[in-house]
Amino acid sequence: MVHKFLRNEGALVVQGAALVFVAVGLVYVLGSTKLFTIKYDSAAAVALSATTTIATTQAVSTAPVIPPLDVADYDRRMWLMANNGTTTMPVGYGSTTLPHAALATSTLATSTSKVKKFLWPVKTVYPNGGAILPFHRIIAYYGNFYSKGMGVLGKYPKDIMLSKLADEVAKWNAADPETPALPAIDYIAVTAQGSPGADGKYRLRMPDSQIDYALELADEVHGIVILDVQVGLSNLQSELPPLEKYLKMPNVHLAIDPEFSIKSKNKPGEVIGTMNAADVNYAAGFLAKLVKDNNLPPKILIVHRFTQGMVVGYKQIEPLPEVQVVMDMDGWGSPAKKIGTYTNFIEAQPVQFTGFKLFYVNDLRAPSTRMLTPTDLLKLSPKPVFIQFQ
Repeated sequence: MVHKFLRNEGALVVQGAALVFVAVGLVYVLGSTKLFTIKYDSAAAVALSATTTIATTQAVSTAPVIPPLDVADYDRRMWLMANNGTTTMPVGYGSTTLPHAALATSTLATSTSKVKKFLWPVKTVYPNGGAILPFHRIIAYYGNFYSKGMGVLGKYPKDIMLSKLADEVAKWNAADPETPALPAIDYIAVTAQGSPGADGKYRLRMPDSQIDYALELADEVHGIVILDVQVGLSNLQSELPPLEKYLKMPNVHLAIDPEFSIKSKNKPGEVIGTMNAADVNYAAGFLAKLVKDNNLPPKILIVHRFTQGMVVGYKQIEPLPEVQVVMDMDGWGSPAKKIGTYTNFIEAQPVQFTGFKLFYVNDLRAPSTRMLTPTDLLKLSPKPVFIQFQ
């Protein structure tokens, strides 16, 4: 294996190594998110906190009015999302209440009475009313406010960052006007670390003031918040409960990152981590309980992935009426490599919905000469309904 050491100058210092990983002929670098140790700038933190106007207790003070699910429109959109080469939906097609692993394919009767099978759309449960997907496409800006190297959220001043996000939303609305783009602030609320910390878990939880600021930004753009979690040597059972007061807000959703879930004696940055179906189903169950207890519309659970080993047992992952699951292609590189990763690890291993991550910097590293466009991604089968920018 080849190791490259990276350094992010300033308040955030990269710990450990970036690991080049080869799988199915595709090469990506571990640590694209960049592990770091935070040295807090107290003056900056105070100034940032002073701009936050959202009180966490206010967001759940009133129960939202949840419309019923339009089943016919849902089925139609799911079929179009699958992008199977025909707009004709199979007779009798629809979701089912049976476990999705038992009905992995859809069928379409042809004029010759042969039955053609499709992997997409996946046969799974209908969501409860108020579901975001597939009625919208989420366009998310990702990062951490303390780091310029972890993504666009921390790289640019607020006004510039929100303007760039608005530009991306406009591009997707123009490319696919039937699926309105919904902006999202995808904030890394728990970050993997290169050092153990006081409890030896190699992760750092962000202060509430930073999550409150993410809520404020989402409110400005009339969007949602996604809390991204990198558990390090901890686990979801320990890291999700501290976020409960945010996750039970109607506009806050969850992403989990197997790359930084380490189940060996290594530390983050030395190996690519992993999660299994039990991990994903725990997160889904945690969210589902919040939905039921607080009369909420369905939550979205995003699972990042760019290798086979990052997610084990995909057939056992079960979407719920309360939780929509998105498998997100998280690798960087040339267009061909990224599409190859999507084809092998996302399209070929169906769960429910798909996502695609784009990197403003890493996707342009030689030999790559361009980033993928909305037109490119809308040719994929299935079409991703979650687009993340780092």
